[in-house]
Amino acid sequence: MNIIECAIPGPLIIEPRVFGDERGFFMESWNTDAFARAGLDLAFVQDNHSRSRRGVLRGMHFQNPESQGKLVRVVNGAVFDVAVDLRRSSPTFGKWAGVELSARNKRMFWVPEGFAHGFLTLEDDTDFLYKCTAPYAPEHEHSLAWDDPEVGIEWPLDGFDASELNISAKDKVGTRLSDIEPFA
Repeated sequence: MNIIECAIPGPLIIEPRVFGDERGFFMESWNTDAFARAGLDLAFVQDNHSRSRRGVLRGMHFQNPESQGKLVRVVNGAVFDVAVDLRRSSPTFGKWAGVELSARNKRMFWVPEGFAHGFLTLEDDTDFLYKCTAPYAPEHEHSLAWDDPEVGIEWPLDGFDASELNISAKDKVGTRLSDIEPFA
């Protein structure tokens, strides 16, 4: 597999080895030993799957305490996926990294603990899969404002009408970076 570092330390773009022929393709999306050799010695405790239509924006979610690391990928459709550094001690606190994940490019994105995570679906019927290092704990879940100007995420909104964006009530009232309880 090929691992690509992002502009901020922590999140990683992972390009798995894909073997294809006229029948289709095969790839390993997770192999404990191979990922450990690549420096990602992880233990996952929960797998999740969401399906969304075009224009759904989910995020920017994080748990504090009981932070989750997430290995994410798309198996149908496409998303613009984003991680925001919420570690107060980090020189990249409040900075973000983003990548397009799609069924076509088969890329994965590693979002470490201490980061907020979210995505915008770019196609209808997008299936998004993610493995988590800690179980979902709704009592510790928070939402960073997806449109916080201090963070300045450059969502690919070209071709979207504002009325097309579908954002949950919880995510519409996300907390600004200056008001969140950051990680150490």
